[in-house]
Amino acid sequence: MTIKIYHNPKCGTSRNTLALIKNSGDEPEVIEYLNNPPSKAELKQLIADMGDGVRAAIRVKEATYTELNMQDDCLSDDALIDLMLAHPILINRPIVVTQLGTKLCRPSELVLDILPNPQLGAFSKEDGEQVVDERGKRLV
Repeated sequence: MTIKIYHNPKCGTSRNTLALIKNSGDEPEVIEYLNNPPSKAELKQLIADMGDGVRAAIRVKEATYTELNMQDDCLSDDALIDLMLAHPILINRPIVVTQLGTKLCRPSELVLDILPNPQLGAFSKEDGEQVVDERGKRLV
């Protein structure tokens, strides 16, 4: 199975997650979801596979979230998903799919829980935080 990452290249967490995947020797399928959003069925399946519910998959810090009054508890999951598809910036990222599971990788080191291969060497995030040591051992 190919690893998939729903990626936003402008997001530091997404870039760090992609780099951690590559540090395991895997070359994932990169889906830039802002340009190529998932179908409704795909998004529903991703959310179900993550197991945290629809609201956990929404970027609440986006202005669009407030503008669309998405904090309203009366909105159904289906309505929230429709809004996420109409405004893909509202889909939280990065979402990674591997043979070991599907996970919203915030923070980026959560991807280590579902990577099938170990880290090949040291890794530090863009901000300098060391996540993996030179032996490939997770530090955080």
